[in-house]
Amino acid sequence: QVQLVESGGGLVQPGGSLRLSCVSSRNIFSIYAMGWYRQAPGKQRELVASLLVGGTTNYADSVKGRFTISRDNAKNTVYLQMNSLKPDDTAVYYCNADVRTVAIRNNYWGQGTQVTVSS
Repeated sequence: QVQLVESGGGLVQPGGSLRLSCVSSRNIFSIYAMGWYRQAPGKQRELVASLLVGGTTNYADSVKGRFTISRDNAKNTVYLQMNSLKPDDTAVYYCNADVRTVAIRNNYWGQGTQVTVSS
C-alpha cells in the first residue's frame, strides 16, 4: 500500500504560479513512476506530467514549458511547479504512484487538490 497526500492547490490569477506537493508513505526512489493528473468538470482525467524512476519526464503538450515535475527522495515528495497558469488549467490535481514488481502492477491515488485559475 502507498498513501499519497497532495497539498498546494488554491486560487491564483492567470499568469500566476503554484507548486503542488505530494508526500508518499513509501520511498519514492523505488516507485516505477510518479505522476500528476488532473480532472476538470465534465472532462476525463488526464496525465499532466510523469517522472520515471530513472529520471525521465513526460509532459502533456498543453503544459510543456510551463510545468515542471521534480522529486525529493529524502522527503519522499514529488512536486509540480506550475507557472504561467491559465484558466484552462483549472482542475482537481491528483498525485499518482505506479508501483511495479516482477509479478504485479498497482496504481495509487491521492485525494486530489483543487487548482482554480481565475481573475
